[in-house]
Amino acid sequence: MKKLEASFFDRTPCEVARDLLGKVIFRLYEGIWLKAQIIETESYYLHEKGSHASLGYTEKRKALFMPAGTIYMYYARGGDSLNMSCHGEGNAVLIKSGYPYGNEEAMLQMMKHLNPYKSDGRERETEKLCSGQTLLCRSLGLKVPQYDAKTFDDSLFMADMGYVPEKIIQTTRLGIPKGRDEHLLYRYIDEKYMNSCTKPVRNT
Repeated sequence: MKKLEASFFDRTPCEVARDLLGKVIFRLYEGIWLKAQIIETESYYLHEKGSHASLGYTEKRKALFMPAGTIYMYYARGGDSLNMSCHGEGNAVLIKSGYPYGNEEAMLQMMKHLNPYKSDGRERETEKLCSGQTLLCRSLGLKVPQYDAKTFDDSLFMADMGYVPEKIIQTTRLGIPKGRDEHLLYRYIDEKYMNSCTKPVRNT
């Protein structure tokens, strides 16, 4: 296991977004290590209209203008989202989806306590626990007030476990309003885990 240093993020968002695929998020939650392998990411640049930073500096967005590797968390549709700043002020990468990675104790914590049910009351499938930016944060117990504008530490970090995706899908991002550079191919998916990512996949 090799922890990712701040220098890993001190590159362009597209480079970081591609290279984060396959890396594993480690989160110490109530004495248990929860883990998720990153399978989907999106890159954002200050100069393009789809990014939060393009709307200008605010206290809520300050992490985007801090050194590379700073955690930027915000609320999306009522849930928490995990991002990291990259090289250049305002540039960042969003962790869009992950795949549960860990032992039975960790899986039980995620499935039975943190993220147990769908909106219809049914139990969530294991492979769908982290399918989407808010589900990922819910399954790992990540909250905006705790980590926004912070750096990785002994309770939250990312690591290279030696896995490299065989094929990467590059496509358009989701949730970008019309006229805000929605056409940019800034979303990256590990094809092996495509069925556990958000949908749809288009313009590949």
